[in-house]
Amino acid sequence: MLNLLIVEDNDRLRTALKSGLLEVEDIASVEGCPSGEEAVKICINQPPDTIIMDVLLAGELNGIQAAIEIRREFPRLPVVFYSIQDEDAYYRDFRRSGILSHYAYVRKSNHLLPEMILRLVKDAISGRSYIDPEIETRVHEVRQKDEHSPLALLEPGEQEVALMLAKGMTNEQIAARLGFRDKRTISRTNGQIYSAWGLNITKTDEKIARTRAAIIAQTERMLKWDEKGEAWILNGKGEWKPWGGE
Repeated sequence: MLNLLIVEDNDRLRTALKSGLLEVEDIASVEGCPSGEEAVKICINQPPDTIIMDVLLAGELNGIQAAIEIRREFPRLPVVFYSIQDEDAYYRDFRRSGILSHYAYVRKSNHLLPEMILRLVKDAISGRSYIDPEIETRVHEVRQKDEHSPLALLEPGEQEVALMLAKGMTNEQIAARLGFRDKRTISRTNGQIYSAWGLNITKTDEKIARTRAAIIAQTERMLKWDEKGEAWILNGKGEWKPWGGE
């Protein structure tokens, strides 16, 4: 008999899932909560046999991030993820999570019947892994994008700063967000970003380099500018093409 935890921030859906699963054989108990933070606390106090986890949740942690925190304490605790979300951030979190077994990741709209969930739960408990083909394709797309992204040339701290530059934040604002007392720390980081992206090779002032860095971070594509100020973009074949002319 299995003890399940459902992590779902839609109260009606969570209640319906609990009721439906309790009517299925092999289910002893079903507990529910709306956030990743609560799920972590519940698992630390009394870990379930399996977690059924929505990816988009109330609170700061999404379902993938919550599972990572839980698995630090309980490695390979089975998790069945489900979601209707199609944002790169979630697939990126999953790809970087290192979760290789004892899981399923499925489309929310296709696998919510209790019998379907139970089958996924049992597979996850046995150590198998299953991912919807559509989700697997999107995870692969995000991996390809990240590998060719200019951000891959930066250290993690530099990536944070670059993304804030892309939002138009000042050095003072970035320093405050990251907890630095001296804004000159951000200036030095900016210099490292410009160097990594080849923006300080030509005779351009800091304002131009900063603007160009923000554009690169926003587009997540490598760009370069010639002496006339024309922008060129690096395509998937490693060829420089006029930006906008692909």
